[in-house]
Amino acid sequence: MKKLFVLLLFCHVTSAVKHSLKYFLTASSGVPNFPEFVGAALVDEVQVGYCDSNIKSAEPKQDWMRKLIKDDPQHLEWYALKCLGNQQVFRANIDSLKQRLNQTGGAHILQRMNGCEWDDETGEVVGFNQYGYDGEDFIALDLQTLTWIAPKQQAFMTKLRWDAEKARLEYNKNYYIHKCPDWLKKYVHYGRSFLQRTEVPSVSLLQKSPSSPVSCHATGFYPDRAMMFWRKDGEELHEDVDLGEILPNHDGSFQMSVDLDLSSVPAEDWRRYDCVFQLAGVEDDIITKLDKAEIRTNRVGPPEFPAGAAVGVAVGLLLLLVLCISGLFIWRRNNNGFRPANR
Repeated sequence: MKKLFVLLLFCHVTSAVKHSLKYFLTASSGVPNFPEFVGAALVDEVQVGYCDSNIKSAEPKQDWMRKLIKDDPQHLEWYALKCLGNQQVFRANIDSLKQRLNQTGGAHILQRMNGCEWDDETGEVVGFNQYGYDGEDFIALDLQTLTWIAPKQQAFMTKLRWDAEKARLEYNKNYYIHKCPDWLKKYVHYGRSFLQRTEVPSVSLLQKSPSSPVSCHATGFYPDRAMMFWRKDGEELHEDVDLGEILPNHDGSFQMSVDLDLSSVPAEDWRRYDCVFQLAGVEDDIITKLDKAEIRTNRVGPPEFPAGAAVGVAVGLLLLLVLCISGLFIWRRNNNGFRPANR
């Protein structure tokens, strides 16, 4: 039954034709050396636009997006105005929240993730708009009832005020059910060659210590419709296996890993294991034999980057990753808890 379930799951993943347009907006207070406001637009998990309070403008991040803007210059102007407008609104909102919650100091973060998904096979459209504050869910829009959902008592006053703004609610409904998917379809058309490309990953075996699980790690693949698992004697394993999430890379590709606990496996039996990676649209699987000589570990060998460079990169990117990526996980974790708008 488990094998059948995994097969059905993979068939569903590889046949998926959903596209997404997501906006991540982040306002911060008390975070030194970082823009007070950051905005990013993603199509199918690929960043296509960016703005922040320092550059005070919107910038396309993909060649095909630049071509779209060349054909339609007003498109970029709309984003630039939205970036500046949201910056002012978010600053006012975060100041209001700090006052309401008696927060006089420290670092605080207000996030919004909104956008839509479109299934180009069924035509189904799903819209979403939700906020987080200091890493926790704050308020979300239910497009079916046109009301706001407040999971925490601190957001109840905001819910009452926003529920009374009927014109804004109708605007949201029209935007997420009509305008957002129309724009998404346009983006998919312009970026089709990029968004529908196929790239196979590099696969490595990693292990932190002799007692740690062995991780089979694949990175650089596209699209994100992929499956990865361990086998023993050609049979898929489900015990002592931990499958990780598919995560985005900075270049628009993806990575994932699956761990195998070998603590009770004799060394002479390792040769019976292998890791299998499957990617939608690619006929041949990537199979990696479990070989102790091929395992990369922190215990030996020089690092890939000098320590100073690694620390510099970590410091430079840590805040951006926390601010922008955490919004994605907030939404993914709680998406089932809210009722989106279906078309």
